[in-house]
Amino acid sequence: MSDVVITLRGHSGIETHLSVDIRSELEEFLWTSATWTSDKLIAASPFRHERHPSFAVIYEHGGWRDYGATDPRWQSGSFIRLLSFLRQETYEETEDYLAVKYGARPPDPTAEITLSPIRLPEDKPRIVRIGNGLLDGYNFRSPYLAGRGIAESVQQLMRIGYDRQWRAITIPWFNADGSLGNVKYRKVADKTFWYAKGGRPIREMLYGINVAYERRIKRAAIVEAEIDALTLMSRGIFAVATGGTAFTKSKSELLLRSPIEELTLYRDNDGPGRAWRNAIVAELYGKMDVRLAAVPRRYGKDVNEAANAGWNPVLARTKRVEMRRMVSFNIG
Repeated sequence: MSDVVITLRGHSGIETHLSVDIRSELEEFLWTSATWTSDKLIAASPFRHERHPSFAVIYEHGGWRDYGATDPRWQSGSFIRLLSFLRQETYEETEDYLAVKYGARPPDPTAEITLSPIRLPEDKPRIVRIGNGLLDGYNFRSPYLAGRGIAESVQQLMRIGYDRQWRAITIPWFNADGSLGNVKYRKVADKTFWYAKGGRPIREMLYGINVAYERRIKRAAIVEAEIDALTLMSRGIFAVATGGTAFTKSKSELLLRSPIEELTLYRDNDGPGRAWRNAIVAELYGKMDVRLAAVPRRYGKDVNEAANAGWNPVLARTKRVEMRRMVSFNIG
């Protein structure tokens, strides 16, 4: 055990002290070139594409140091900040996750965290809207996404922008009604990203769902990452993205209330990708036409990597999920 007392501020602003098993949380993720010692984890940085170890997390306090980082904001930080990056969610969502898991407060009935708390029918999540004017400051274009095969027309449709100050592409997340719920900032020089302060929790949203509602789209694909959705759209296949491997009740409800009748899953070729697929199938089977499409392993780990290696998603074979597959969950 490597329990450490960390401080959560939470939505109310009241500080809560929590005993967290740092090493156990870190072991939930895959690390490159990892060495687990008695007092720290040494590994390749999760914020960059690299193979050599230049990153360390100290169990004693959960703080981390990236010795290869050039951006001062990503040279060191708190455990909650690291965990929110690894879980692909906002800082506040990670605080909620830790508070529920380690017993600081009872589950929030409006939030689907790892422990799947009870959701009361009368308690709907408050829809957070941030002014669309925020995007006006990002009316610039970086060649980064074009270099990864994303069409200019798709970038315009999804209102992709560029933050010149932080050298990050901006990926707006819109609510179903078209209002702005959050913005993801993704550095073009490495893998670091963050979300707009005060934005709607990603667990309550689906990337691209506003387009489905607006255009009354009946057939769609679903993927984990925004760039995979943008990749499919650039090939003529409309897609939404969950923004990570979590598939919550809120995301399910957005799909079930939408015009979408047929949903095709393109999972990543890894363990979390299989779990993501199984969670969606379990939730949506029998409620809409759910289909599976395979991303050939020889082309890469995910849709964007495979498409840039020569795979054509338009020609991918799809299979409707049948009851016998639900029983065993061996879906290939």
